[in-house]
Amino acid sequence: MSDLFAADPQETDKARPLADQLRPQTLAEVIGQESLLGPAGTLTRMLASGRLGSLILWGPPGTGKTTVARLLADQIGYRFEQISAIFSGVADLKKVFEKARFERLSGHRTLLFVDEIHRFNRAQQDSFLPVMEDGTVVLVGATTENPSFELNAALLSRSQVLRFQSLGRDELEKLLGRAETLLGSTLPLDETARGTLLGLADGDGRALLGLVEEILASTREGETLDATSLLTVVQRRAPIYDKAQEGHYNLISALHKTIRGSDPDAALYYFARMLDAGEDPLFLARRLIRMASEDIGLADPQALPLAIAGRDAYQMLGTPEGELSLAQVVVYLALAPKSNAVYTAYKAAMSLAKATGSPMPPMVILNAPTKMMKGQGYGEGYIYDHDTPEAFSGQEYFPEKIGRQDFYNPVERGFERDLRKRMDYFERLRAAKRAADAEE
Repeated sequence: MSDLFAADPQETDKARPLADQLRPQTLAEVIGQESLLGPAGTLTRMLASGRLGSLILWGPPGTGKTTVARLLADQIGYRFEQISAIFSGVADLKKVFEKARFERLSGHRTLLFVDEIHRFNRAQQDSFLPVMEDGTVVLVGATTENPSFELNAALLSRSQVLRFQSLGRDELEKLLGRAETLLGSTLPLDETARGTLLGLADGDGRALLGLVEEILASTREGETLDATSLLTVVQRRAPIYDKAQEGHYNLISALHKTIRGSDPDAALYYFARMLDAGEDPLFLARRLIRMASEDIGLADPQALPLAIAGRDAYQMLGTPEGELSLAQVVVYLALAPKSNAVYTAYKAAMSLAKATGSPMPPMVILNAPTKMMKGQGYGEGYIYDHDTPEAFSGQEYFPEKIGRQDFYNPVERGFERDLRKRMDYFERLRAAKRAADAEE
């Protein structure tokens, strides 16, 4: 007798999340990751050789890491075992390893997929090493964080790191097309809203399909959404950004290098991205002050005061008005003439100071507050520069043991051009004094 209460297969399928319904069944169906899965891709060549070693799949969410791991196991005929580092501990790992050993005795190899592997501590990561080395498991770990920072060197040395890229706009459009084919209709979006939807996905295929489900659940029959109404329906996704992790360092590096590279438009873009992701504006203000000294220096002496003023303006006005003051600083610094001459000179001077100990300054420039010190020659022969015709005595001020050094070399840009002329002028006066002293 048939079960009257058995679920309708079609209804059960509709209840599954769209991302699960569209999960690729073969590696050829995976969207994106051409460098890994294309005809000349790393994984394609690896599978063709018949050998699959342990892998670390590194990339942002929703790029297919879990799906690819599962399909790799299918392709080479391995058991697929999956655990999450978020929910698993040492006891769970021991059970997985024991099961893999038992299955190996029966001739079954195990591909162990560990999601969020960077969440395991160092000791837990070390526990994988023996089972990787003796062939009990082929480890495939997935991480959204830079493996160089988050995984043990021993684990990395036994694995190949494969980089997964965010899905591009064309790839997201292809995935959206698959979803519409499965649904049997196009989404109720105008052209602008469709583009906005792809932008909201932020390169994450799973997020895109989640947004599609939100649209279907929130629109009425016959309704077509424009970009504004789309944002009202789906709200918006938070940008992928963790202020303590790689996303933070990538964007601040991009901001710094675009300012150094004199590109105000790119600099404003990365500045806006960091603010939009929730970065502390005072962190950005501090970094701008650093750039004013490190990358501009005396090529534009106004850069540092302006950066400090931008910080002060933000502290006075707060968000969001104060952020415009910081944006003004970003543009000014990007367009300012660049010089790292002071930065380079400071590092050279510090290096010499560390390497040469504590040599005595020339006696001529030392104060003599007591008769005894005067008797020993402190300050003897000192020339008060303001009493000279050029307000420049040309005396030597470096310790005799070190001799004269050249640290600061102004560039031929901005205000440092004038400083170079001054330095050359003083050097001519200094050379003339040396020549006069030699004749006496």
